[in-house]
Parts: sequence; structure tokens; C-alpha cells
Amino acid sequence: MDAESLLLSLELAAGSGLGLSPDRRAALLTSLQLVKRDYRYDRVLFWGRILGIVADYYIAQGLSEDQLAPRKTLYSLNCIEWSLLPPATEERATQMAMVKGRFMGDPSHEYEHTEFQKMTAEDDVVVQVKEETRLVSVIDQIDKAVAIIPRGALFKTPFGPVHVNRTFEGLPLSEARKLSSYFHFREPVGLKNKTLLEKADLDPSLDFLDSLEHDIPKGLVSAAGGITAAHPGLRSAHHSSRWGTQAWKPRASSQQLRPLQLPGLHPTI
Repeated sequence: MDAESLLLSLELAAGSGLGLSPDRRAALLTSLQLVKRDYRYDRVLFWGRILGIVADYYIAQGLSEDQLAPRKTLYSLNCIEWSLLPPATEERATQMAMVKGRFMGDPSHEYEHTEFQKMTAEDDVVVQVKEETRLVSVIDQIDKAVAIIPRGALFKTPFGPVHVNRTFEGLPLSEARKLSSYFHFREPVGLKNKTLLEKADLDPSLDFLDSLEHDIPKGLVSAAGGITAAHPGLRSAHHSSRWGTQAWKPRASSQQLRPLQLPGLHPTI
């Protein structure tokens, strides 16, 4: 959800029984504007909250003028002081695949797992990974799987950069029910493998991302308000005047998209 329309987006989330306390809302309103100014971001999104045993992680993301450029991710434990997270890497993702269970809520907490050394006769190696690294990998995994936007919210210029479509007024009800009206908010993967014939009917300025209708397996995200067993609870909606990464409410409709959620993620977005 966009920091510029944070209160409205939180009200939409509150309709599902999810939300933040008044003091957290007030702190976010001020601190996210300071993050935008200090880091010189074009837009700042409140990504959501990940529950921990000791404390919760509040996540925000900063976007440059090119909306598809790599996003900068920050976290806070009190909605006031924000720390920048390092970029996600494949190596970190592989290490984190072995870590299970809830977050502690302490960025310095270390997880231990044993790596089997197949090519040597030495004993197995015990690897220690900080929770901050796990946080990076989980956020990246969620973004790649379920960060979505409605068709028309962004447009691609002939020169390559992707910008916010200021004329976007939301999807009509007939289109809001279709998975083809929503795209993954990340660099396209499947689109690059389409033939020229398959791309013939696509608008290059609008249809430059992977559509949800081509997800495999089918049903990862439901435009009819369905919910998956893997990561239940994460909501997406869009409204006509503002839009955010994972918060949308279709125009003239209470329709909601419900994509995946990883265990421990509190769906406030």
C-alpha cells in the first residue's frame, strides 16, 4: 500500500479484521514520509507486518522513478526507526530453505543448520545465519510469488522505464473478476517465452508483465475471493484513486484477490 494513501488502505484491510493500532498508524504516517525524503525514493510502499515471538517486523519498500527497478526494502520494530536490508541473493535463499519455524523478532538472532559435505570426507558443516538474512529471503520470496498489480496501473514507455499511470481509475467490475486483469509486480518470466503470434494481441505499453491467468499450478491466486492452503490470509485490493503493491479494491466492487502468504506473515497489506 502506498504511503500517500496509507490510512485509506489500512481501512480497507481493517474490513477483513486486520489492522494496526492508532499509535502505529500515526508513527507510520510520519516515518514513511521521512524515509521517502531521506532516501530520495519516488514512492514508498508499506509492505506489511511479519509476526515474531519477541517483536514484529514492519516492512516498507522504496521505489525509484522506474517502478520495475529493484526495490529497496527496509524494516522497523517500532514503526519509527527504519533499517535498510541487503538485496536478496540465490545463495541466501538456498540457506534459508533449511530454516523452519516462526521469526524471533530479533534481527541478530542466529539460526543453525547442518550442511552435508558430499565431496569431502570431513564432518558436516554447521552454518549460522542471522534472522535479518532470513527476513530478506522471505520478503523476496513473497514478492516474486504474490506481489500483484491491476492491468493499467503501470505503463511502459517506448524507452523502457515503467511509470505509474496517473490516469488509472480502477478496473470495471466485469474486468475485476478476471485473472487476466492482474499481473505479477516483478520482472516478467513467462512473457519472454511467448511466441510473436501469442504476443500479437498484447498492448506493449500495458501487457509487459506476467499475467496471473498463466500461473502454474492454477489457482495460486483467486479473483473470486478464494484462498490457498499454502499461505492463507494475504489480501489484495485496489481502489480507483490510489494503488499499492499488494493492496487493491476494484471499483464498484468488494471483490478481493487473495494470494499466497508465508507462515508468520501478518496480512496487513
